[in-house]
Amino acid sequence: MRPGKAASGGVRGGELRRLLLDNGALTALVVLVVALSLLSGDFMTTQNLLNVGVQAAVTAILAFGVTFVIVSAGIDLSVGSVAALSATVLAWSATKEGLPVGIAVVLAVATGLACGVVNGVLVSYGKLPPFIATLAMLSIGRGLSLVISQGSPIPFPESVSKVGDTLGGWLPVPVIVMVVMGLLTALILARTYIGRSMYAIGGNEEAARLSGLRVKRQKIAIYALSGLFAAVAGVVLASRLVSAQPQAAQGYELDAIAAVVIGGASLAGGVGKASGTLIGALILAVLRNGLNLLSVSAFWQQVVIGVVIALAVLLDTVRRKAGATAGAPVGSTSSGAGRKGPQALKYTVAAVVAAAVVAAVSLWNPGGSGSSTKVGLSLSTLNNPFFVQMRQGAQAEAEKAGVDLTVTDAQNDASQQANQLQNFTSGSMRAVIVNPVDSDAIGPAARAANKADIPVVAADRGVNKADVATLVASDNVAGGRQAAKTLADKLGGKGTVVVLQGTAGTSASRERGQGFAEGIKAFPGIKVVAKQPADFDRAKGLDVMTNLLQSHPDVDGVFAENDEMALGAAKALGGKAGTSVSVVGFDGTPDGLKAVEDGSLYASVAQQPRELGRIAVRNAVAAADGEKVAATVKVPVKVVTARNVKDFQ
Repeated sequence: MRPGKAASGGVRGGELRRLLLDNGALTALVVLVVALSLLSGDFMTTQNLLNVGVQAAVTAILAFGVTFVIVSAGIDLSVGSVAALSATVLAWSATKEGLPVGIAVVLAVATGLACGVVNGVLVSYGKLPPFIATLAMLSIGRGLSLVISQGSPIPFPESVSKVGDTLGGWLPVPVIVMVVMGLLTALILARTYIGRSMYAIGGNEEAARLSGLRVKRQKIAIYALSGLFAAVAGVVLASRLVSAQPQAAQGYELDAIAAVVIGGASLAGGVGKASGTLIGALILAVLRNGLNLLSVSAFWQQVVIGVVIALAVLLDTVRRKAGATAGAPVGSTSSGAGRKGPQALKYTVAAVVAAAVVAAVSLWNPGGSGSSTKVGLSLSTLNNPFFVQMRQGAQAEAEKAGVDLTVTDAQNDASQQANQLQNFTSGSMRAVIVNPVDSDAIGPAARAANKADIPVVAADRGVNKADVATLVASDNVAGGRQAAKTLADKLGGKGTVVVLQGTAGTSASRERGQGFAEGIKAFPGIKVVAKQPADFDRAKGLDVMTNLLQSHPDVDGVFAENDEMALGAAKALGGKAGTSVSVVGFDGTPDGLKAVEDGSLYASVAQQPRELGRIAVRNAVAAADGEKVAATVKVPVKVVTARNVKDFQ
């Protein structure tokens, strides 16, 4: 072999290695698409690919804003809360206050900008670390959204909700907004003074200052841009859900940061680009979509995504050690910068490879997965014993009926649940069961299932503005009334009571609280002296009850909107629980029933979640087979005390 050819081969091998290292995220995305296409015939369909784009949109828009901050060696943990606050301001001003929609949109954008400016001022002039400043804004933004909305979702203006629709009946508007914001990000980073300033500050802040850059002012502008992008993301998210959810976008700041890092940016600053961020957001969306289609456990999905983030950082380390180029701005002195020809070539090659994969997989596996009877179940959360029992009952019934049941965990995130229903709809599910995080927010996704002729069964909570084959539920309002009467009877119609509320904005908390408030009015001798949220969590129930006892040491009774909070309250009360203070819970979980038996809880309103899960699957299968099912199936709700607890155990 001639030396020239050997050398040429070595150069080509080195170039290929460098190309893969420089574009690790793009390589990973192509590999993921290929793998999921081979594993699931439902993945590579036009509708599902559009779903992936919609599901990536909010994270990508948030991540574009975070890219500015990370390139300048900062961090922004507040974007999720700012998105929720901006959407809440828009909905509140347009519906509650009656302002013109145009002014409401301006207020929403101004809210995001203001939050970003405050972050920038705290970092630049207050000398706070970005982590602390934006962590404070995370709490402030979320708190203000809850204050404005009073913990309840606010309907979104119909004219703005069109942002969550499609153009021509097939092209999702959120995808268009994502692309526009991505192009704007690329333009700012590559072609503007502030973009070059970001790289300079992130590369060496002191050198940037000595070079004449007004670093403090630039940082304020950078964080303001992040807040602006968060406001846009909030509007897109609320438009999809046709309501502003005060608890929306929780944890999205971590997804946004992950997307930026996966896309090749460095948390040390000075490195990052819009295309990499978009690819990072798409990787997260593809992973979640594909794992849903493959019926991977919701718990394992979190593990997989965590592993992907870790691998992305490791790849960044390898790339740096290998001396590979990263996402420097156009015109910078780093190797490879400004090479527009190779940049265009590699993206063209990636597009050709992706197109080839699409064509090959479509020819090789054009149909669905071919399973006989597949049913999807989206639960509002699996971080609660009640819903864990519902899942167990559903799985037992599915196994008995020979049904392939896919269970997903929405983690109390209405947007994530909408994504899960979209994935079920684009897959080969014959029926869908949904336990809504919010009855209004799930409506658009349920209507999409209606359009695809997939029957929808609502479990525990109803679905608004969509057709459901049946509603399998207990009556939370009636249960709240029963709890009020039970506690009042125990107290003899006199005394003081505190209420531990569930997660603000959830329909279960609203309905149970409403029922209790209505029921307790019949007993004027009983006074509710405090109401505080404890998020359906035992540990928070313990902390909140401990705090309330400082101001209300002589309280006579406690109503907790679920058993977990009731058990936390009982722990805080210690020896008083079951003796001088009567505690009533809700759900009838195994731990709750055990506490009723030993006397630390006086009562629990039992909902029989396992039976609810069984009935939901039974009706979903019947609806999928075209059988007529009842419009409503009521699972009995009963008050459990020490007298009848053995009947429920």
